[in-house]
Amino acid sequence: MPDNAQVQSGGFFSRLASLPNESVAKMVLVTTILCLVCSILVSSAAVFLKPRQDRNVELARKERILEVAGLMEPDRSIDELFQSVEVRVVDLETGEYTDAVDPDTYDQRVAARDPKLSEAVPPWEDIAGIKRRARYAPVYLVKKDGELEKIVVPVHGYGLWSTMYGFMALSASGEVVEGLTFYQHAETPGLGGEIENPGWLAKWVGREVYGPEGDVRLQVIKGHVDPASEQAAWSVDGISGATLTAQGVSRMVKYWLGAQGFGPYLQRLEGEGSRS
Repeated sequence: MPDNAQVQSGGFFSRLASLPNESVAKMVLVTTILCLVCSILVSSAAVFLKPRQDRNVELARKERILEVAGLMEPDRSIDELFQSVEVRVVDLETGEYTDAVDPDTYDQRVAARDPKLSEAVPPWEDIAGIKRRARYAPVYLVKKDGELEKIVVPVHGYGLWSTMYGFMALSASGEVVEGLTFYQHAETPGLGGEIENPGWLAKWVGREVYGPEGDVRLQVIKGHVDPASEQAAWSVDGISGATLTAQGVSRMVKYWLGAQGFGPYLQRLEGEGSRS
């Protein structure tokens, strides 16, 4: 014999089917049922696919880090190549490594929204337009034969329309740019969006970061860099029609490589002559 639930369910759908198609009650009930079914399906799919989505995000992040460090090889997997990268977490206040958070699970962007793990950036210091800065930040160390060869640091700052997120690779001393890449932004395609142009990004390689007095001099200028200029070593060609985006990139670099960002950490490495 059918149980009570089956009888009640059958009775409900029988009564629903018996209602005229023009009935407002039938339209409301059918719409509600469809919405519930669709919601359940979408929610189930989101839960089921989340581990795969998280994995794809992780692989994309690792790929960008490998690319900017010049470590990509077409015949090897991303996970295999990333084994040559050591991930550490830096306390931005002291410039020292910290074990306060797990480098394998720490998310700087999430931490920046947590009052316990971040702080508001005073307006007069917020040249990059980030509003809040996480207390800790990851760094990616590329070593060769046990010696530190390159450092990859995360950078972000506001352009014309959006916050631009990327990675910058530096020499072991932190004084010379080895690469720059952006993985997320909403700048105007064909204008500010040219910050993703490989040709423009290549212009950063070999540029110096700090001036003789230790200040961050690296910046994007208007027009093209004159190789004979005294400022050529710290200058990168501008982007036509995207002055505000270019200025945002300059401010981002100045902030994250300066005293409020990775400056104390890079100075510590240089002072210690550390290669490990």
